[in-house]
Amino acid sequence: MELPEKPKAPRLSNVLVGAVIICLLIGGIFGYAASSLTTSSKISSLQDQVSTLKTQVSNLQSEDPSTQNITYENATINNTTYVLGENASLSHLFEQVDSSVVVVQGVTVTVEYDFWGRPYYYYSDVQGSGFVFNSTGKSVIITNYHVIEGASNITVTFTNGDTYPANVTGSDPYADLAVLLANAPQDEYEPLNITNSLTLKVGDPVVAVGDPLGYAGSMTSGIVSALGRTVSVSWSSYSIADCIQTSTPINPGNSGGPLLNYKGEVVGITSYTALTSQGVAAQGLGLAIPSSTILREVESLITNGSYNNHPWLGISGQDITYAVAQAMNTDVTYGVQITQVTSGGPADKAGLKASTGQTQIEGASVQIGGDIIISLNGTRIRNLDDLSTYLEEYTLPGQTISVAVVRNNATLTLPLTLGTRQSL
Repeated sequence: MELPEKPKAPRLSNVLVGAVIICLLIGGIFGYAASSLTTSSKISSLQDQVSTLKTQVSNLQSEDPSTQNITYENATINNTTYVLGENASLSHLFEQVDSSVVVVQGVTVTVEYDFWGRPYYYYSDVQGSGFVFNSTGKSVIITNYHVIEGASNITVTFTNGDTYPANVTGSDPYADLAVLLANAPQDEYEPLNITNSLTLKVGDPVVAVGDPLGYAGSMTSGIVSALGRTVSVSWSSYSIADCIQTSTPINPGNSGGPLLNYKGEVVGITSYTALTSQGVAAQGLGLAIPSSTILREVESLITNGSYNNHPWLGISGQDITYAVAQAMNTDVTYGVQITQVTSGGPADKAGLKASTGQTQIEGASVQIGGDIIISLNGTRIRNLDDLSTYLEEYTLPGQTISVAVVRNNATLTLPLTLGTRQSL
């Protein structure tokens, strides 16, 4: 009779394998639970940050815009940074200044004669913008000279539609400025504050308010894209110095309106759309008379009707280019080459020399041989823009300045006493 087999004892290796599998299962369960808790915590934290940001934005939108001068920086969620700038409510800014901007209108008359000498009169409407400014208790309207040049029957219209006759109380063609006095009650005037444009920097945001193409109460925005530009005008042989270049769109009718910073302060007067060499309006390139010019001249325009403190050098000149420098056999590739000196003028008395000859450069006749102005009172002069800007901003007629010139590859420093431009 056979005896039944005894059951075999489990091997030790099998036991170990089973234990490892059980441990892995238990570890996986605990790891998954811990990971889920961590992820849930992160999601909850992220939701809290989003909720906080929404609350801040909601509070900012619901507050009085005049108090919105808080800058929220570095509110970072998933490496995305949101920055809200100071006084970012442009709609509030417009409401703040719109009633201070007026439409300026007038009529110009052109006379032509037929074959028998009989006159024919042609009437043209002119329109621009202006803004209210209070000077020592007297409210006036500031605009561009070219808006009212030769105009009669001038009127100003406020945003409420009220229109009043106005007279020119002072103007300066050299700075394209004019001041008007309107026959309006005092409660119509809401003056703007003017701040000094010398504090402006390239990249600063600006807005323009005016009446482009007759659309009253229009606002555009942009940035300061350059400073110290010089603008040639049709009514004068002198250029207008130290203009602000801006990307703010400017169209006919904007002229005379304010260029403002985000605090609602006037930093300039929108005046021109830059033109290409073909005479086409440039895109996103406008020019404005700086507020520093207004502040310098406005009292004289109101009191005397004019401004007669523009310094005068008594020269004509051209920017030095690399090609001109080569033609003159000089290493100086910046500055203003003097092409003409007015006889008996300040430059002539100081001993400055004009061009002595001409040469052909790329098919064009160019004057060469004159002194090259490289600095005024130690300030580097790179071009005509620099020269005009320095003279307008930092000098006055009768002042003696130091002029550094390059002549025959030698640098000379000469004293020069500035004169005064004659009135147009």
